[in-house]
Amino acid sequence: MELSRRVIARSTIEMTDDRAFAFRVVRLAITSALALGAIWALAHAGGRLRPAIGYLLLAGWVLMPAVLLASLGRPRLRYALVVPATLVTVALVALSATTISSDGAAAAGWALVAGGVVVGDMLGLWFWFRLFPVPPALRDPFSRGRWTLVGLHAALVVSGVLLVAESLM
Repeated sequence: MELSRRVIARSTIEMTDDRAFAFRVVRLAITSALALGAIWALAHAGGRLRPAIGYLLLAGWVLMPAVLLASLGRPRLRYALVVPATLVTVALVALSATTISSDGAAAAGWALVAGGVVVGDMLGLWFWFRLFPVPPALRDPFSRGRWTLVGLHAALVVSGVLLVAESLM
């Protein structure tokens, strides 16, 4: 009985104040602040950004790390991550759709960034919120499989950002 309780508790670490996971939340707050700031800056650097898209990106950039850091004291606040994630995703899909007719590298870059963010959204819904069953091999947030999927998310975003940045030079 005690072992099964520990397994269940370990499988839902994402919504606890576990110290090891708290470090990951802080790292994610820093990473999201830097990445979303870079995305916001690149979107503005293109010169033809629709104001509504810029405001959505800005709101997501501010809210994502703020919610993550606030959740350190109250882990249930992590459910509120849906708000900045949705704002950023909607903005990036709209940005991607509006750059299709422009420079091919920029269009491909924004599509990769949007796709990478959608992958991150799905991983969050899957692993943190448990909207879909998580296989035992992926329940541990520090497992190789989870890191591989997070790496895919990051690789899509970074490669997209690099393509957009290259198109601006």
